[in-house]
Amino acid sequence: MTDATPLAPITHPLLDKAGIRHGFFTRQGGVSTGIYDGLNTGVGSSDDPAAVQENRRRIAAHMGGTPDDITACYQIHSALCRVADAGWKGERPEGDAVATAAPGVVCAVLTADCAPVLLADAEAGVVGAAHAGWKGALGGIVHSTVAAMQALGAEPSRITAVVGPCIAQQSYEVGADYQDRFEHHDPGSGRFFVPGGLPDKRLFDLPGFVLWRLEQAGVGEAAWTGDDTRADEARFFSNRRAFLRGEPDFGRMMSAISLG
Repeated sequence: MTDATPLAPITHPLLDKAGIRHGFFTRQGGVSTGIYDGLNTGVGSSDDPAAVQENRRRIAAHMGGTPDDITACYQIHSALCRVADAGWKGERPEGDAVATAAPGVVCAVLTADCAPVLLADAEAGVVGAAHAGWKGALGGIVHSTVAAMQALGAEPSRITAVVGPCIAQQSYEVGADYQDRFEHHDPGSGRFFVPGGLPDKRLFDLPGFVLWRLEQAGVGEAAWTGDDTRADEARFFSNRRAFLRGEPDFGRMMSAISLG
């Protein structure tokens, strides 16, 4: 990928029709090289920090702001949603979601197989972004994000949510113990698992489970973009793909949403 490659964020009709600025940014359009080739936004990666900052600047500009306007947590696979009244100017408090009612604040999450979720109540003027891997999704990050948005004036039934590019079921093999853990925590969640390649393996439907969580939280409309991060190397970074190849690190993609 070259410096001249344009950004190619994925948007979704549900948020487009609500008039909400958003984007699930792919790896296209950045300046990073090597295993980070493209638009790596992972401050915690071992990429050249100058390249990461330039990549984040490009996303901020696309969203109509500057890097100071970005609110993205130091992600810990928790159920903690932060509320932002203004841009964080590079600060990264621990958490896995951000909600705001302030125009110009860019709520953002970083992913590389986990599910990014962008949410909006356009009528109330409240948006949010959540990072939902299996642990966060099981632990309640979706519910806490909806609750934080509700505290800002949103109504769950008016919220539109889109699950962005993440690892799809056919690409996500886990141990059979995962199914037991999910069923114990949430009876009925076993339907998001199918047999894997071996008797002790299962294939987990992460986007399906996150959509179920959104339904449980009372969200009015929700959809998945349908993109599998592990399967599409040209567009997406993937932790699982990097691990299977024995690569030392991987890039992270940013998903962002803002008011105005």
